[in-house]
Amino acid sequence: MSDDAEIEARVAAALEGLAAAHEVIRIDPDFADTAAFCEKYGVPLDHSGNTIIVASKKEPKKFCACLVLATSRLDVNHTVRRLMDVPRVSFATADETQELTGMMIGGVTLLALPPDLSIYVDERVMALDYVILGGGSRSSKLKLAPDALRRLPNLRVVPGLALVAS
Repeated sequence: MSDDAEIEARVAAALEGLAAAHEVIRIDPDFADTAAFCEKYGVPLDHSGNTIIVASKKEPKKFCACLVLATSRLDVNHTVRRLMDVPRVSFATADETQELTGMMIGGVTLLALPPDLSIYVDERVMALDYVILGGGSRSSKLKLAPDALRRLPNLRVVPGLALVAS
C-alpha cells in the first residue's frame, strides 16, 4: 500500500508532465469528502469534481475512472456500462479503489492512475474555468483548468456521462 507522500509525489510528477498551472490545496483529511470539503473551505459544489472508480461485476474485472461534477450523478448503469462494454457494473469498493490506484476514496484523482486505465470525463467539467479534484491523498485537493486534463493518456470527454442530480 502506498503512503500519502508517495502518492503525492506521483501526482506532482503527473502535474509536471501536464505542464499545467495548478494549485495544491492542503486540507484537513476529515473534510476530504467533497460535500464536507466544499462546506468547510467555501468552494462551490459546481466547481468540484468527483473521481469515481467503476468496476465490472464479472471476472475478469475491468475498471475505469470517471470524473463528474459534485452537482451531478454518474450514469453508471447506462453510459458507463456501455463505454466499458460489459453487462453489469458498480462502483468499485474502497479496497478495490485503493488496490488499483493506491489512493483512498476522498483523495482519488485522475492524475497518477495506472497507465492502461480508461478515463472518462463528463463534458460539463470541461466547460469550467477551473475544477477542484482530489489530490491523491485525503490531505490535499488540486485546482486546475480542466483543459489540462485533455493531455492525460486514455482520457475521453463524454457527453451525458453524468445526470444532473435531482
